[in-house]
Amino acid sequence: MINTRNINPRNINRRNFVFTSTTIALAGVFGTGISYARSDKDIKETDMASNIDWKSIKKSEWKTRLTEDEFYVMRKEGTEAPWSSDLNDEKRAGTFNCAACGLPLFESVTKYESGTGWPSFWKPIAGNIGTKRDFKLLVPRTEYHCKRCGAHQGHVFKDGPNPTGLRYCNNGIALDFVPS
Repeated sequence: MINTRNINPRNINRRNFVFTSTTIALAGVFGTGISYARSDKDIKETDMASNIDWKSIKKSEWKTRLTEDEFYVMRKEGTEAPWSSDLNDEKRAGTFNCAACGLPLFESVTKYESGTGWPSFWKPIAGNIGTKRDFKLLVPRTEYHCKRCGAHQGHVFKDGPNPTGLRYCNNGIALDFVPS
């Protein structure tokens, strides 16, 4: 069920209204049935510093490392509901890391309020994301993922602020914030 209580009416403009309405309609049709509640993962600190071949981890192991909602977004390339992430309001200095493997993906200075309902950034940390074309909504989009473990993060659009003009629209559940 999509939680509409967190939607801030001040952030809704025509583009966001159409996008959000479409997202809600599609969720109703396809019935994802996920709850979007964060819980702690069972990833040991030693995993972050070790030389694990993250891309060779099997599906069954990812299912034990991630919550059901995290698995849906990061391994099945799903999308969480807009305005469902506490990271939308995160304004402290720090880094936003991949929730699956801990690789730093964005610095807090590149985060901005896009009004879309997802944490948005105008530039990733160089070399830490990969991209591919996505045709799931029939219109070609650019999907991006963690370069180390391949976890789906979101999509990049050409409607962001200067200096890049890009908007990296990230699923909050796919990120962990680490304050400086």
